[in-house]
Amino acid sequence: MPIQDFDPDVRGSEYVYKRLADHIEARVQANQIESGSRLPAERDLAREYRVSIGTARRATKELRDRRLVVTVPAKGNFIVRKVPAQGTAE
Repeated sequence: MPIQDFDPDVRGSEYVYKRLADHIEARVQANQIESGSRLPAERDLAREYRVSIGTARRATKELRDRRLVVTVPAKGNFIVRKVPAQGTAE
């Protein structure tokens, strides 16, 4: 299933940082971002997704809280596991 482009201007019930984290998680699930790969720096994420650096930081923290990303000091943020498809066990 194709993933729609992220639009920070879409209004909804979710905060932008959560929608951004959901979008990145969906990209991992669709194998557009591979397990073990490095995410762009938060500043680059902010530029790519047209959000503030604070929003990119909160999205990265949300991904860490979901245990999808691990931060390695002075190295960056890395995808640590594959997200199971909905309806399947991990």
